[in-house]
Amino acid sequence: MVELVSGGVPSFFKDEHVPGWQTMIGIEFSEDEIERLRRERFEHPHPRVQRKMESLLLKSERLPHQQITRIVGVSENTLRQYLREYRDGGIERLKEIRFCHPRSELDAHRASLEAYFEEHPPATVNEAVAKIEGLTGIRRGPTQVRRFLGSLGLRPRKVGMIPAKADVQEQARFKKKSWSHV
Repeated sequence: MVELVSGGVPSFFKDEHVPGWQTMIGIEFSEDEIERLRRERFEHPHPRVQRKMESLLLKSERLPHQQITRIVGVSENTLRQYLREYRDGGIERLKEIRFCHPRSELDAHRASLEAYFEEHPPATVNEAVAKIEGLTGIRRGPTQVRRFLGSLGLRPRKVGMIPAKADVQEQARFKKKSWSHV
């Protein structure tokens, strides 16, 4: 015999990953905790932690998850993650900042590369790619090298054409005429 759950749907269709079937994370908030959430949502220095505190404060007001996600601007999965963090470790767990800051291998060579490129600016990104590989042994694509050079403060140079048959005397007259009132 098949067990039926809400709406007459067979229980073997129940899946926690299907919207509407998530198990409710039951959390009770004390007045002390609500006061801390109110305070921390503005006073904590990190905006992600402030967002977590705001989410939990709205949850303490018994707002539905859809409304909380719309107000705070997070997905329902993110909200559930915040609720699990609070359930497992309280407000102190919410204050933990645990997100990845990828670091480039080129950062170890940052000072030497910066000094080299200040002295010998590359004409093209491909030239910089080759020089970085030669100096460090690290191979990176043009996009990554362009981003790295940008982080060093180096920007692409705008180049212009100088006419091959420039009239030197005409240029001298132009400079004299244009710059005479300077």
